[in-house]
Amino acid sequence: MTNEPPDPRSSMWAWIAYALRWNRIERGETGDVLAKRLNCARSTISRLESGEAKLADKQAAVCDKEWRTGDFFATALYYARLGYSPNWLQSLTEFENRASVIYSYAGQIIPVLLQTPDYARAVLMAGRPKDLEGTVARRMSRQAILEGPNPPELSVLLSEGVLDIPVGGPVIMRAQLDHLLVMSQRPNVVVRVVPREAGAHEGLDGPFKIFTVREGDVGFVEAPTGGRLVPEVDEARELRARFERIGHLALPVHSSQRLIKSLMEGMV
Repeated sequence: MTNEPPDPRSSMWAWIAYALRWNRIERGETGDVLAKRLNCARSTISRLESGEAKLADKQAAVCDKEWRTGDFFATALYYARLGYSPNWLQSLTEFENRASVIYSYAGQIIPVLLQTPDYARAVLMAGRPKDLEGTVARRMSRQAILEGPNPPELSVLLSEGVLDIPVGGPVIMRAQLDHLLVMSQRPNVVVRVVPREAGAHEGLDGPFKIFTVREGDVGFVEAPTGGRLVPEVDEARELRARFERIGHLALPVHSSQRLIKSLMEGMV
């Protein structure tokens, strides 16, 4: 059974998936023929054409050469990687749910997976969402992955500045820091603080995540109105290396916990 292609207007990646199927059918090729051409399984072709998988550079080059497209697929990949996807949140949560390990650097707010409802509400109110309570509920539902029988390993690096911004006021922030301490004591959760004394570092460019899934590492770079997935192996590997370099500047786990506790007690 062939999967239906996605709406080509929904994102650049959907357009590539749609175009791949259109070009194959237009040339009278079966999925088996294209699978042989791209040296992959027939099921991979279905996933590429449904948008569940993303076309790789080598695959794009083969399609462009064999179909004489004038480098259409290579060019489309270039712009897809630069662009914002309107389905970023859906893709993000799918990788969260599938990940065995999640690496997260945060330089402005507590990561969603470790937020309290009141903290999340205060953060979201600043962005003036149309459905505040619904958005809070959906955000909290993402935390269910940490409560299951096989939760992912969660490794978080927090800039110290995240901890002393009184989001929602002292009462809400104290509760958030207390929750952070409780979560940091779980065997599958590591929270480390990057102190101000570390000075300039790569995390100042902005928050990011790396998800370790069955296929390898997938990155996610956050932005004010969304974000960008990074499925490419080399770029995801560089994000992982960036995380590790920032980690070299972070306090050890117990020192981080003591700092969080001290900031919590001083929050009046």
